Amino acid sequence: MRRISLAILFLVQAGSAIFFVSGIILSVLGVYVPPINWEFREIMEIAAAFSLVLGMIFGAQALLQAQREAGDAHDRLKRISSEFSDLLVERFEAWGLTAAERDVAILTIKGLSVAEIAAARGVSSGTVKAQSNAIYRKASVSGRGGLLSLFLDDLMDEEVMQRLRSAEGTIIEPPTEDAPHQRSA
Repeated sequence: MRRISLAILFLVQAGSAIFFVSGIILSVLGVYVPPINWEFREIMEIAAAFSLVLGMIFGAQALLQAQREAGDAHDRLKRISSEFSDLLVERFEAWGLTAAERDVAILTIKGLSVAEIAAARGVSSGTVKAQSNAIYRKASVSGRGGLLSLFLDDLMDEEVMQRLRSAEGTIIEPPTEDAPHQRSA
């Protein structure tokens, strides 16, 4: 119903705009148009004023709804960010990572290359590679993708996982205790 109301409002506003703008353009171009009945003109002006007021009301409602949704999304993002930080701490403690390995793991998850991590930490690339290998070994993954996958799997909603499992031609299995990063297709 709201869509139909908005469509009607749009059509009335568009018709009013065409009516008034065409009159101005024709006048500027010097094209003579015989005057219209004053009652019809009054109806057009009332319809234009009414549609502008309704447009302002609908616009204000849409703006308020967008602001509410943006606030809700911001709150959810803060919650997810906090949960992800908690998950990182929990996993790093469970794996027994050193402080240096934790730093490397976080930078790896953020997507930095070995050279970028080495430059950021002021160590050699060899040191970062050794720390990365220790992280992968402790996390029981084979590399960068597996490490990231562990966290993504934990954050994914069960409903999303169900949709992925049932997608045509795609089978994604959730992590298990025995094989935390196994995937099959």
